[in-house]
Amino acid sequence: MEIVLDTHTHADHRSGTSDLRQLTECKIARHRMAPQPNVDQYLEDGDVLTVGILTALVLYTPGHTPDSISLHIHDRVLTGDCLLIGGTGRTDFAAGDPGLQYDSITQRLFTLPDETLLYPAHDYRGNTHSTIGHEKLYNPRLADCSREEYIDLMVNLGLPLPEQIQEVLQINASEAEDTEIDYPSIAELNQVLQVSVEKLQSQVESENPPLVLDVREEREFTGELGHIPGSRLIPLSQLPTRYQELHKHHSNRIVTVCRAGVRSTTAAAMLTALGFSGVTNLRGGMLEWNSKKSSTMIG
Repeated sequence: MEIVLDTHTHADHRSGTSDLRQLTECKIARHRMAPQPNVDQYLEDGDVLTVGILTALVLYTPGHTPDSISLHIHDRVLTGDCLLIGGTGRTDFAAGDPGLQYDSITQRLFTLPDETLLYPAHDYRGNTHSTIGHEKLYNPRLADCSREEYIDLMVNLGLPLPEQIQEVLQINASEAEDTEIDYPSIAELNQVLQVSVEKLQSQVESENPPLVLDVREEREFTGELGHIPGSRLIPLSQLPTRYQELHKHHSNRIVTVCRAGVRSTTAAAMLTALGFSGVTNLRGGMLEWNSKKSSTMIG
């Protein structure tokens, strides 16, 4: 069986996994925090993938994105956009977290043997690889840098956003073509109010509950994560042609929901731009909903 693996949800270029799937009928593997609807195998930290005679250990290394992973394969590690050659992946994209990235690098990647070969997702000025030991000593963003100093550095990088980032990121997250959806801008996405699981639970149990709008695909709605009781399903790809079905909720509260909170943030921004008021998004999506529900049951 052929498997295509994305180390994270890309924000600055289109992912080719869906195209490869159509061409080769391969399976797609991503970390369980990945927001995409079309995933055949969700990965966890510590999972082992076998590719021919090679075995790859999955290392969960979030920070650049919530679903970032690295792969430790014998004498080398593929770090995606987490740890780079003489740098680190930026953390100012949606849901990036410089503190988590610092922890991923120092507590996971830098615990590998110093001689471990490091292969990031891009080459840098012709350099294709480094070593863990070299990056510990000479990476200008990390050498002799505390966690607090690293966070301050990454927050103040001031890098320009890639062109068409809102289209690229949202297409990669939703796997819906850009001709189908007029994607919101980054500014519009940042204006979406996020609601916690606890707050939504209290709202749905109140006398005047909001409309919970699930924008996943139908197979996800009825799949392993289930859905919030009473929620209504309109997949994100269908929202531009079906939003009028929600006209009676135009001035009422609507809470959008998806797997990880990414697609639903897009949906919330779209509805707000269409004049719907009181639209919020469930932070963390059904992953967070089920996690908090399990914690409550255990407690």
